[in-house]
Amino acid sequence: MADTATARTSFIATSSSAATNTAPTAEISPELWQTLALLSTHRSVLGYILLAHPHHLGGGVSIIRSSGVIFDGDAGRKYAAVIARIVDSVRDGMEEVGEEDEVKFMRIRTRRHEILISPDDKYLLAVLHDPTA
Repeated sequence: MADTATARTSFIATSSSAATNTAPTAEISPELWQTLALLSTHRSVLGYILLAHPHHLGGGVSIIRSSGVIFDGDAGRKYAAVIARIVDSVRDGMEEVGEEDEVKFMRIRTRRHEILISPDDKYLLAVLHDPTA
């Protein structure tokens, strides 16, 4: 099943809801495209989702690209919103305790999966990983 999930790569057409905006894909660097292609072929990766950084959209979440059936349709939009909230919560918490460092990478482990989140200035990249694979 992991093989079929990682083979699916799609651009997500987003609806015109308040929490979701459409993002341009032209600004993605060749290095990022290469990283996304590599992630799609890794057997333990169930999928990835690349989001436009919410601060660039006035707080909205926009899916630029995703791979894996887990991020298709409404589930993808839900993951996108949750990932953006997680990143914002961690950044807010760091500021609240007086930590003036920048969040570079987050790893969240559940019973079945790991969610790896890499925020930067333009994008939020989240990878859903099966640690037992």
